[in-house]
Amino acid sequence: MKTVQFFMLILFFLGTLAFLPNIYAQDYTKWSLPEGAKARLGKGWISGEIAYFPDGKRLAVTGSIGTWIYDTDTGTTLDLLIGILSVALSPDGTMLASIETSSDGKDSTVQLWDVATGQLKATFTGHTDHIYSVVFSPDGTMLASGGSDETVRLWDVATGLSIAILAGHKNAIGSVVFSPDGTTLASAGWDDKTVRLWDVATGLPIATLTEHTNDVRSVAFNPDGTLLASGSWDLTVRLWDMQARQSIAIPTGHQGSVSNVVFSPDGTTLATTGSVWESTVRLWDVATKQLKATLAGHADGISTVVFSPDGTTLASGSWDQTVWLRDTATWKPRIILREHTHRVSSVVFSPDGATLVAGGGWLDGRVRLWDVATRSHKTTLGGHSDGVNSIAFSPDGTTLATGGRDETVRLWDVATDQPIVTLTGHTDAVNSVAFSPDGTMLASGDEDDTVHLWDVATGELQTTLTGHGDAILSVAFSPDGAILASGSKDNTVHLWDVTTGQHTATLMGHGGRVGSVAFSPDGRILACGIWDWLRTGTVYLWDIATRQIIATLVGHTRWVSSVAFSPDGTTLASGAGRPDNTVRLWDVTTGQRKATFTGHTDSVLSVKFNPDGTILASGSEDGTVLLWNLGPPTDIPPKVSAHDVNQDGIVNLLDLATVAERFGQAGEGLSGDVNGDGVVNIFDLVAVGAHLDEATTSAAPLVRRNH
Repeated sequence: MKTVQFFMLILFFLGTLAFLPNIYAQDYTKWSLPEGAKARLGKGWISGEIAYFPDGKRLAVTGSIGTWIYDTDTGTTLDLLIGILSVALSPDGTMLASIETSSDGKDSTVQLWDVATGQLKATFTGHTDHIYSVVFSPDGTMLASGGSDETVRLWDVATGLSIAILAGHKNAIGSVVFSPDGTTLASAGWDDKTVRLWDVATGLPIATLTEHTNDVRSVAFNPDGTLLASGSWDLTVRLWDMQARQSIAIPTGHQGSVSNVVFSPDGTTLATTGSVWESTVRLWDVATKQLKATLAGHADGISTVVFSPDGTTLASGSWDQTVWLRDTATWKPRIILREHTHRVSSVVFSPDGATLVAGGGWLDGRVRLWDVATRSHKTTLGGHSDGVNSIAFSPDGTTLATGGRDETVRLWDVATDQPIVTLTGHTDAVNSVAFSPDGTMLASGDEDDTVHLWDVATGELQTTLTGHGDAILSVAFSPDGAILASGSKDNTVHLWDVTTGQHTATLMGHGGRVGSVAFSPDGRILACGIWDWLRTGTVYLWDIATRQIIATLVGHTRWVSSVAFSPDGTTLASGAGRPDNTVRLWDVTTGQRKATFTGHTDSVLSVKFNPDGTILASGSEDGTVLLWNLGPPTDIPPKVSAHDVNQDGIVNLLDLATVAERFGQAGEGLSGDVNGDGVVNIFDLVAVGAHLDEATTSAAPLVRRNH
């Protein structure tokens, strides 16, 4: 009977291949993980670009860790192109051009990618400074790029060679666009306040359009090429007649600048967006130059806006980390993509290890709770009016404390997700919060150089500790609750008697800001991470009894933002700022480095172990939390199963789905090729089916770019 059921399953999957991406796609937490990681929570922040594929059925959204591909009908996540942080799609949708992110920050190289395979096809070098805009020609044979080196470069897509260098702008070029017939290129200059037109065939200038009175931020041709729209910091959009070279200015009412201009496919509507602080899209009737509608809904500035190829949908991406897809017939949202996340400044596990809480973002006053076992988002707590800098669980797990840039500390009931009380009294941003081991007291340190001690039961301020000469960056109680340590921008750590509130010692000699402090589980050692933008990252270990440095841990190439001891006290984790972006594990006894975890694309701001020490969480400026698998607390090698194709720790229907979706593919290293014969076929389905419900603690590595 089981055999019959199993082969019915095979027939089911073979008969529904076209629908399989929607079955397993939402488990994006395991896609493109770096070595050593078991999951990624959050998709990272939207970096500012979205683009429709030519068929209109897929939407590319660029973010801090890569480019996410969505199904535009359902909002389903289809793919992650890891490391591709900007996007321009070829007219046929087969190639993608991006600006390479370089360690020197210049980002002066264009990369060409195969969308189907995710493989790098070519690299275009020649720019000497940051590139801001890349676009394909209408026939897909050329690329144009413009940036801070004051040039536009034309590239041959087939050969990767430079065709022409277009010089004339007096400062950075923020936007380039081809005319619909591909004969003309328009470029927008920042400080020189001009739009320049170029002959693509000869590379020679055609005209310089000079009527803007401030930086020109964006340019777009209408579908027949008779009009060019340009948006500027002078708060206007100008519509240029391409024959007469004359323009009509439209005072848009936007705030700060007009950052995006885009025509609808039929040319009747122009969509514009304002500065990073403005959360609306404005729609203009091209014929009458009158405002048709103002689209509200985003909670923060809009970074990009684009029409679908058939004109039925308008997509807008925002710094509120959502993408709205609106029906252009009604201008109402059809789909809202909400899974992108701001920077993560703090992570913490619940005492039982079942929940992870992450918070951050310069303007994002929310914290997100995740189920560690299922990697699913449980709920979001919102209340702070500015970013959350620090999070702490009470020892019994019933209360959550959050410290924000809005100068408040908030206590939350974990069972109900409701606020308990807001603690006020700080006069600047709260950088760190910590519960005492018995849960009766909360310490909070802020930018106004003080530490506040609060009674958790009453919410009353018990005492204020003063003595630092600059902002408090981190606070931590000793395991017995007798000592409070505070790390400061004044390069010192102060130790305080919690009972009396008296200052008992000052630890000096760090040579930089003390950004993070943590006691070892036995209370004998205090770890201090040095936060100094100009220095190599260092961690100092202090003997609390003797007040002496017993070890100096050197290895990070940038400032250390966070330190944490493992539950058994044998290992210290540290996270570092960009461009280091790594998590390092140290042997506390020897001071030697045990491991280095790479995978974040921006500064690591927080590290925490789970209660049993098998998982380390790292929160990053890139908007994601990576869960690093430290393995079971044993020396026995983990069980490995090639049948667990998607590496989720169990052989189940999702593994069958993965194999079936790749049915018929041939080549080396295919994830669905379970038996290693070079082709994904019926025998691989049989092999996986024979091991259904088999649990594993690890899985064979996948040679792939996504799920």
